[in-house]
Amino acid sequence: MTEMQRWEIDAVGLDRLQLHERPMPTPGIGEILVRTEAVALNYRDKMVVETGRGLPLRFPFTPGSDLAGEVAALGEGACRFAVGDRVVSTPTPDWIDGLRPGTARTPAYQTLGGYYPGVLAEYVAMPEVWFAKAPKSLEPWQAATLPVAGLTAWSALAESVRVRAGDTVLIPSTGGVALFGLQIAKASGAEVIVCGQPNNEARVRALGADHFVNAGAEDWMDEVYRITSDRGADIVLEVIGGAHLGQSVELAAVGGHVCQIGALDGFEFSSAAMPLMLKNVTIHGIGTGSRSALERLVRAVDRAGIRPVVDARYPLAELPAAFAHLARGPFGKVVIDMR
Repeated sequence: MTEMQRWEIDAVGLDRLQLHERPMPTPGIGEILVRTEAVALNYRDKMVVETGRGLPLRFPFTPGSDLAGEVAALGEGACRFAVGDRVVSTPTPDWIDGLRPGTARTPAYQTLGGYYPGVLAEYVAMPEVWFAKAPKSLEPWQAATLPVAGLTAWSALAESVRVRAGDTVLIPSTGGVALFGLQIAKASGAEVIVCGQPNNEARVRALGADHFVNAGAEDWMDEVYRITSDRGADIVLEVIGGAHLGQSVELAAVGGHVCQIGALDGFEFSSAAMPLMLKNVTIHGIGTGSRSALERLVRAVDRAGIRPVVDARYPLAELPAAFAHLARGPFGKVVIDMR
């Protein structure tokens, strides 16, 4: 086999997506060739295709950052993996451990499927340091959901605020990051409150949620106060953004933590100052995580039996339909099956 299929755009816009036959890549020095088995989609992938998000895209550009696959060949000097190993991609490949690269003036935003080419291709040849071993307990279509959604939730709860037994965690969503957060929090012994649409209540409770609040109810914040006896939540996974950050601050306990993750409601966040100051609330900015954190997540998934929630799986040729599903707001993740 010398040819493969790869999704590309030659300019910004969903209407520019095309599936092309391309030569299979050859791994260079320090690289591995990975046979892609599954790619999980993130809302960010759709936004990059639609708008470019101000990134220096190099056309033809391949979107996607979350890959699960099998090592097919090793380039010269590559030694972290063996042929046949199952791997997952690291969404921020330059971030190996510790603090994220970048400076105060120029925060780092060098991700796969953005600054770097993406992974929506049958084969990719990339540096071996851009990958981690996949969980042994998951199928590829499940493992592909870890690099962004799983790692973001893990970085917030396990790496940044160190959730522990007895904490109350508030999760105002039922998207991919939110459902990983629910499972990670429960595995840590926390009490979890999920806010969402009523038709998702049974599925959320089946995943372990202790309480469910109708996000569309006018008194939903009062319901959170009632559940916590006015104490509030020790940790809030703020996955909506915009003015919703202010509501999370109000619902946080004294000394609580708000993990700002999403920007579905816009990139300008707002909050009243008094509850933030009087309650000594800490706001954490969360942007995926390091490769080392991903490796810790992989171990936790295998040991705790965490199972990613996948709402739908599409074949490679149906990427536009998968993006449309993503826009409708899935319960969990949307995945492209490459085989």
